Amino acid sequence: MIKRRALLAGTLGLTGGLALGTAAEAAPTDWSRAVVDSTIARNPDPKSLGGWGYTRGLFLYGTYRVYQRVKEPSYLAYIKRWVDYYVDADGHINHSFDNLDAMQSGNLLLILHKETGDPRYRTAADQIRTRITTYPRTSDGGMWHATGKTNELWADGVFMAQPFLLRYGIAYGDESYAYDEVTRNLAVYFDHLKASNGLLYHAYDADGDAPWSPNPTTGTSAYHWARAIGWTAMTLIEVLEVLPANHPRRAGLIADVKHLAKGFVRYQDRSTGRWFQVVDKGGEADNWTETSASSMYTLMLHAALERKYIAGGDYVSAARRGYQGVLKKVKVNADGLTDIIDISEGTNVGDLDYYFGRKRNTNDLHGLGAFLLMNEQLAY
Repeated sequence: MIKRRALLAGTLGLTGGLALGTAAEAAPTDWSRAVVDSTIARNPDPKSLGGWGYTRGLFLYGTYRVYQRVKEPSYLAYIKRWVDYYVDADGHINHSFDNLDAMQSGNLLLILHKETGDPRYRTAADQIRTRITTYPRTSDGGMWHATGKTNELWADGVFMAQPFLLRYGIAYGDESYAYDEVTRNLAVYFDHLKASNGLLYHAYDADGDAPWSPNPTTGTSAYHWARAIGWTAMTLIEVLEVLPANHPRRAGLIADVKHLAKGFVRYQDRSTGRWFQVVDKGGEADNWTETSASSMYTLMLHAALERKYIAGGDYVSAARRGYQGVLKKVKVNADGLTDIIDISEGTNVGDLDYYFGRKRNTNDLHGLGAFLLMNEQLAY
């Protein structure tokens, strides 16, 4: 395995050292720690991050990745404190788990069970695993985005349930089911959402009657929303990391990574290194480069290069410019805290004006979590 820092500093050619206030121009800084420390400083009680949900799960999973490197006890304690607001003394979570988004924070249960040995966390993880068995699916096996969205598959959804299910299966002797179910879902989602330009459509409706007016021929939505594609890109990397080398669907997942890598290179903004909110509409005046998706795309490109799923100078250059572009959205404010800007708020399936008009948030957890996962992949 190539050392990440060697790939970063050598093959990707990244260097530090410019003007204070902009991460890309600062003296070498541990930006992962800066983001975690600043977020905790703003939210000393983790309950203020919000209730049980995927954005909190994403940020805290990213925090755990930083904890694994730096071994700062307060980071693990912060994760545990948030989870303990929602897991009772009997290991029960008061949630119906009727949407995939609610399952993502289950990754924290697996982490805490491993780190603490407390059986409550295994019991809570079992609750999500049991729900997955009964959760509704399309006729070809794709888990619905939510029970209220009949037969709809959203590219956002695979990151929410599939990595949890795979890690659960590996941890607790349920590998056979997990390998089959996770890879089937990824294949079904990708087959329905795949676009010929190297991207994915945001959503698919098997019934053709969704309020966002699916294409009558393909059942897909009309546009390529950046973060939806990013969720899938990160899922492919996380699943391939632990999927057995001889698994029959592994080659197909690598082919999916290659498909996305081509699209990412094709549509990367040459002036900023980032990717647009609607990926293939960079020429539209109202479009804008979005930080969370740019982090996700950069992570996938770098990991795919490191693991030799892809190769070539165009990919190396895209990963390098993507990282530099994201770092330009990282600022140190007047209070000495680190901000990440231009992060899209939570987004449903919509038309072009809807995507363009999403709020450009600062320190939205979508972006903080994606940044942490990217930075831990690239910088350490």
